[in-house]
Amino acid sequence: MRLVILGGSGAGKSTQAQRLGKFFDVPLVSTGETLRAAISGNSQNSAYGELNGLVMEAKPYLEDGELVPDEMMIEFIKVRLKQALNNGWILEGYPRTAFQCEELDFLLEDLGQNLDWAIYLQVSAVVMVNRSLGRSLPDDQPEIVQRRIELFYDSYGALRYRTIPILEYYDRRRRLLTINGDQSPEQVQQNILTLLGNR
Repeated sequence: MRLVILGGSGAGKSTQAQRLGKFFDVPLVSTGETLRAAISGNSQNSAYGELNGLVMEAKPYLEDGELVPDEMMIEFIKVRLKQALNNGWILEGYPRTAFQCEELDFLLEDLGQNLDWAIYLQVSAVVMVNRSLGRSLPDDQPEIVQRRIELFYDSYGALRYRTIPILEYYDRRRRLLTINGDQSPEQVQQNILTLLGNR
């Protein structure tokens, strides 16, 4: 199983990615987890070795609540997906722009892999803010959280009556599943598994 988990900050991406990774017994590739190591200073202890340089380059963007540039993120994913993940994976925190969606498809084609589904956890901006501020992560300061949510709406184009470019990208390819992320983690997971089981 190869899945991409999409959604804004605090939408529950990490929680569902971890749950689904255990359920399907496939590794979790979390960009946020590794990039946050740059802020905490633990990146040198990362098991990812060659990614340490990329993580440190990303640090200034993370500290300002900005999106890490496409080039850095694409290289990060390229390294991770080449690390013997042929049996499947759950990708969380990427892609975050339509350009990254295309680059991911090109990379998967080169690796001889296919994406099964992109799962979008749909939650309101209020829920995103409240959940983010309740996590106590190093980069979850109020002003940074607010900036990340603004960037989410910018990059997804997720204004109320506008098309969301990333979601449109996967919807056109019939690879998009939208889930109500406002529910409990258990219910969200069950809804995801139910949808996957019906495909």
